[in-house]
Amino acid sequence: MASENSTVVTEFILLGLTQSRNIQLLVFVLILIFYLIILPGNFLIILTIRSDPGLTAPLYFFLGNLAFLDASYSFIVAPRMLVDFLSEKKVISYRACITQLFFLHFLGGGEGLLLVVMAFDRYIAICRPLHYSTVMNPRACYALLLALWLGGFVHSIIQVALILRLPFCGPNQLDNFFCDVPQVIKLACTDTFVVELLMVFNSGLMTLLCFLGLLASYAVILFRIHRSSSEGKNKALSTCTTHIIIIFLMFGPGIFIYTRPFTAFPADKVVSLFHTVIFPLLNPVIYTLRNQEIKASLSRLFNQHLT
Repeated sequence: MASENSTVVTEFILLGLTQSRNIQLLVFVLILIFYLIILPGNFLIILTIRSDPGLTAPLYFFLGNLAFLDASYSFIVAPRMLVDFLSEKKVISYRACITQLFFLHFLGGGEGLLLVVMAFDRYIAICRPLHYSTVMNPRACYALLLALWLGGFVHSIIQVALILRLPFCGPNQLDNFFCDVPQVIKLACTDTFVVELLMVFNSGLMTLLCFLGLLASYAVILFRIHRSSSEGKNKALSTCTTHIIIIFLMFGPGIFIYTRPFTAFPADKVVSLFHTVIFPLLNPVIYTLRNQEIKASLSRLFNQHLT
């Protein structure tokens, strides 16, 4: 007799973003153009920060890691989604589905923790400027980077461990364009109430607490900036405003998807598209457009290669 939790399903059928062929082709063209323009921009940001000796502050160190995380995150979903737009049958194996889900939450969790680290960096820089060079030394920056990667791994491996214990014996149609926790859990051949609660606690509560904590920390930082009369007031305000925009782009869709019971909403696929493809590519670009030092460094980099 087969074990009760043995997995019978060997592949999942992705129903995709939409069933309309015309809309699929339109979205394919738009995403492809966006992808080919913005993705090289992320790698250009990384190259600029690495090659400019003037961009060695912790802020730019973490920004370079944000660009790397976002570029890596976009590789998890977007390439396969583009291929599936041109395919009649959208199939993903069980192992590939679990792998996609693991890296999605590994990199997504790491990025969320990176935004927390960047908020801590801004807090020390603005509220404790005399201690900044001592607290945010290179060794501390690498330790924080290691911690956020480890945190993302632990967060993701918990998700995967819970799903691997579930039996999948059919049906095998995922109502999405990629594998994610809410849709995969619904296909399990058992009662998933407890697992759903654990998933909401692991993903939803973590996302919500990070979001509220970040808003509270930036409220304190903005208050300190408002009371300050230093020359760098406008620069600090611009940097923090950019961070807050990214926080809403990153955590808004995550809260919508993971902090509620896993029931399908009409807006789920659109929110997931922005959460997994659009916003990750835009985040570093938004930082760059509002940062004078990086724009100046990019300009010097272009001038060196054009002359």
